[in-house]
Amino acid sequence: MWYWVKTPKLVKKIFHNQIWDIPSNQPFVYLTFDDGPTKGLTDKILEVLRNYEVKATFFCVGKNVQKHPKEYKKIISHGHSIGNHTMTHPMGWWNSKKKYLNDVKQAEEIINSNLFRPPYGKINIKSNKILQKKYKIIMWDVVGGDFDPNCSKEQLIYNITNNVEKGSIVVLHDNQMVKNKILKALPLIIEGVQKKGFKLKAIPFTPLR
Repeated sequence: MWYWVKTPKLVKKIFHNQIWDIPSNQPFVYLTFDDGPTKGLTDKILEVLRNYEVKATFFCVGKNVQKHPKEYKKIISHGHSIGNHTMTHPMGWWNSKKKYLNDVKQAEEIINSNLFRPPYGKINIKSNKILQKKYKIIMWDVVGGDFDPNCSKEQLIYNITNNVEKGSIVVLHDNQMVKNKILKALPLIIEGVQKKGFKLKAIPFTPLR
């Protein structure tokens, strides 16, 4: 499975209207989790974050929020940020503008945040300008690779700790496919990032209503 662990500077420059990192003089790194909430996993991720006194950002899928409202409310009550990750997790390149925007709008009704992350990192091109008017489009600087069956726990930890820098946005996942790997790796990822002198923070968000 091919993907960039570290997003190239050229990609960031070409797609400059999307947020790939958050430049700062402070040593901040931003952990993000896509696809939840997930029963039996989100709670455990939240527990690890609580133990390390770390805040993160959860890009939630609307249908999962509907299925697991308790887990969603717990994310918020624990002081983490939330973001819209669409209602049904569609591939932006394969859907019409109307269908894609409607999917985002449905999720917006239950995920009250000005942060948006397109599933698979592939936004619907025709929808991009419209979404930019309302949302901050949050991408990433470092991909852990937890979704990759060939990426071991050790490689996942290395991918993140070896590539983060000031302002890095790191993408991980909150779904059943990565459950065992992420729970084993997350404490070591946090420790590794902190040992490099970084502080893990949530991306600030603003409610839309």
